[in-house]
Amino acid sequence: MPVQYTGIVDEHHAVRQSAGLFDVSHMGEFELRGPYAAHVVDYLITNDASKLRDGQALYTAACNDSGTIDDDLIVYRHSQERWLIVCNASNHAKMSAIVARAADNHCEFDDITEATALIALQGPRAFEILAGAVDAFAPVSALAPFSFCDARIGNVACTIARTGYTGEDGVEIFCASPDAESVWNTLMSAGAPLGLKPAGLGARDTLRLEARLSLYGNDIDETTNPIEAGLGWVVKLNKSSFVGKEALEAIKAAPLSRKMVGFEVTGRGVARHGYVLRDPATGAAIGTCTSGSPSPTLGKSIGLGYVSTAHSAIGSPLWVDCRGKNVEAVVVKTPFYKRS
Repeated sequence: MPVQYTGIVDEHHAVRQSAGLFDVSHMGEFELRGPYAAHVVDYLITNDASKLRDGQALYTAACNDSGTIDDDLIVYRHSQERWLIVCNASNHAKMSAIVARAADNHCEFDDITEATALIALQGPRAFEILAGAVDAFAPVSALAPFSFCDARIGNVACTIARTGYTGEDGVEIFCASPDAESVWNTLMSAGAPLGLKPAGLGARDTLRLEARLSLYGNDIDETTNPIEAGLGWVVKLNKSSFVGKEALEAIKAAPLSRKMVGFEVTGRGVARHGYVLRDPATGAAIGTCTSGSPSPTLGKSIGLGYVSTAHSAIGSPLWVDCRGKNVEAVVVKTPFYKRS
């Protein structure tokens, strides 16, 4: 996926106002099959896969024994004996090994990443565009969030899921890799008159930041746990057993030393990944910015970062150390943007 096609801001506004098309085929996909596949999936993740019905998906974390995050995933249940796990591209090799090891002698495991393409159609006109591209639109139009169905786009067999990473409505479309160009061209032909534009990595990052969606490698990684990252809602400690459960129980029982917060830069400057966050009263370092950018939708600079718990309340003032210059900021409620 290129950084940009017509420009990050132009593509960002297209997704917010009409729709954007992203080639996210770099993501990793693993298929688990067999009578014990559901148990293996549930053991690997912090969320509760047992609540899913056929055609449903969920967002989750996969933790290690220390309770920190190996990756964040979306898990799809085709049936009780067939599951799909989608991981981040940067974690493909690591997660492939983790999932294969868990599946060993319990269920069939296939890394189908190279054989699978993934195209994301995101924006308020996404379903209007799909109506002109899908052979039989009724099942697609009836999809609830985090559900999926099989359909054909331009006579290509696809799986269409109502999921995404932009804060807008839309879908992610799985197809065989050789068919990706055909699916892309069909969607662009149907969507161009409605304002659809191809979108790249830059807009994907500004869109997900406005929606306060975590980026692995920036906001979460193997040094962070889901509780401090604001992802406690995907940790179901009432499950009987899963990787990292004991560590996460201990983390949740103890006071947190830091929390992920969203902040708005009120001074003149832009927060960037790695910038130190400071207490304006003392100048002492109290945390680190993990993601930051000007917000094309809001017209202001925003960021995410970990700060000491004492400075995490909404309204708390911060300084962002922008290369030696302390710039005023304030902790705000997130998501920064939420579609109406």
